[in-house]
Amino acid sequence: MDPNQGLLIPLGLGILEGLTEFLPVSSTAHLLLAGFFLGFESPGRSFEVLIQLGAILAIVTIYFAKLGQLVVDAFRGRPYAWAFARNVVLASFPAALLGLFAGEFIIGVIYESPLTISIMLIVGGVILIWVDGLKLEVRYTDIYTYPWHLGLIIGLFQMLALVPGVSRSGATIVGALLFGADKRSAAEFTFFIALPIMAGAFGLQLYRNGDLIDQSGFGLSIAVGFGAAFIAGAIVVRYLLDFVSRYGFAPFGWWRIIVGVAGLIGLALVG
Repeated sequence: MDPNQGLLIPLGLGILEGLTEFLPVSSTAHLLLAGFFLGFESPGRSFEVLIQLGAILAIVTIYFAKLGQLVVDAFRGRPYAWAFARNVVLASFPAALLGLFAGEFIIGVIYESPLTISIMLIVGGVILIWVDGLKLEVRYTDIYTYPWHLGLIIGLFQMLALVPGVSRSGATIVGALLFGADKRSAAEFTFFIALPIMAGAFGLQLYRNGDLIDQSGFGLSIAVGFGAAFIAGAIVVRYLLDFVSRYGFAPFGWWRIIVGVAGLIGLALVG
C-alpha cells in the first residue's frame, strides 16, 4: 500500500466493512469495488481481511454475556450448549477447509475481477428477494435447538461465500431459510458462525502477510480500519435482528442489485 494514500480511505473502508459484514450484501464485494474505484492498493488483499477482526470483536462485545453463559453451560454439561457448539463447527468447517486449500487462488484471481463481483451482487440480490418472498414452512426459531443437519447444510451454503459478491451472511441465511429456519434466527446464527470463519481468515492472512504490517503506513491504516469496523459493526449487530423481523431481507436484495448495477456502469465508464 502507498502510505501517501492517507488515512481517510482506510477509515471509510473500515466503516464500510463494519456496516456490511453482517448484512447479506457481501462486505468483501463492497470493499473491493470501493477500493478499485478509489485506487486503494492493498498487498495480497491483507487490509480487507485483517480489518474484519474489528467486526469480530463487535460480535463478542454485544454477545459477551451470552457467549460466557454458553461456555459455562458447556462445562456444566448442558446438552443445548454442546449441541450449539456442534452446529457452529458443522456450519464453519466446510468453508474453512475450502478456504485453506483454495484461498490463495480466490484472493489472487477472483478478488481481482470487479466484473465478477458486480455480477454476483446482482445475482445474489435477485435470489435473496426471491427467497424472502417464498411462503416457507418455519420449523426452527431458536438457534440453540437447530438440528445437526441444519448446521451442516448452512455450512455447505457458506462455501459459496468464498466467491466475493455472494456474501457469507447472505449464503447462510438463504440456506437456513430454505431448510426451515425463521428469518430472525437465521440472521442471528450468522453472527456466531462468523466468529470461527473470520478469526481463521484473519489468522491465516496474518501468518502469510504479517510482514506487510511493518511497512510504512500500512499498520496504521489497518488500525484505523479496524477501529472503524468495530464501531460500525457493533451498531449493525445491535439493531439488525429487529430490522429483519420487521422488514425481512428484500431491502438488502434490492441494495445488492443497485450496487452491482452501479459497479457495472462504473466499469463501463472507466473501461
